[in-house]
Formats: sequence, C-alpha cells, structure tokens
Amino acid sequence: MSNYPEHMVAPMRQELVEQGFRQLMTPAQVDEALQQPGSTLLLVNSVCGCAAAGARPGVIQALRGYGLKFDHLVTVFAGMEKEATAQAREYFEGAMPTSPQAAILKDGQLVHLMQRADFLGHDPEEIAGHLATVYRQTLASA
Repeated sequence: MSNYPEHMVAPMRQELVEQGFRQLMTPAQVDEALQQPGSTLLLVNSVCGCAAAGARPGVIQALRGYGLKFDHLVTVFAGMEKEATAQAREYFEGAMPTSPQAAILKDGQLVHLMQRADFLGHDPEEIAGHLATVYRQTLASA
C-alpha cells in the first residue's frame, strides 16, 4: 500500500519520465536495471520539499546543463513502491535510507550516493555541480 494518492505524485513522476527516466515499480525491475552493464543514475524520488526544490531540478540540470550522459536513468518513488525502493537501497552498501537519494552506479556497483543532507539547503545549481564533479571523477575517466 502506498502512502500518497497516485494523482498527487503523478506530476513528480512525470518530471523525471520527461527527462528519460524509467520508473522501477517492482524489486525484480530494480535488480534488472541496477545490474546492467554501464553507468546508471538512480533517483529515489520523494514528495518532500528537498526533492521538489533540489533533487529533481538538480539532477535534471546536471543532465541538461552539464551534459552528463548515463547509459541508464532510473527512478523509484519512496512511499509509493515500497518494495522496489527497499530493493534499490540494498545497493547502497549499508547507507541509512533517506529521501531523496541519488546513486551513481557503474556496472552494478555503487560509485557515489547523495543522501537527503546533500540536497537539503542546496539549490539545483549546487546539486548539479556536485553531480558533474562526481561524474567526471568516477565515470568520465572510465
């Protein structure tokens, strides 16, 4: 059972889908997506204010403004697809679950994880810049 009515979260989902993110609705979809070869950006979406003010716009700005190119863009929605979200967090190597979260994976292995504290109080430009720096350090040289 989800925490929120679907009509309430639909625009938050759509904001990412329009940028090419694929929604992962089940644990099996999570495993299939996160175990793919190549680079993956996973956003744990949320209804919270720091997702709306920072995480979603920051990730979108990183993709558009900084031209970050991932092989796979995927998302789960905390509070909605609870089992899928829990499965995604299994890839975060013991990190505390927070919402939102952004994970960069390379060939199924976690390279970098942004937690709620990394979004809270940071504007989209700062978040995009951080993601771009991590991308250059971890993926661009690979």
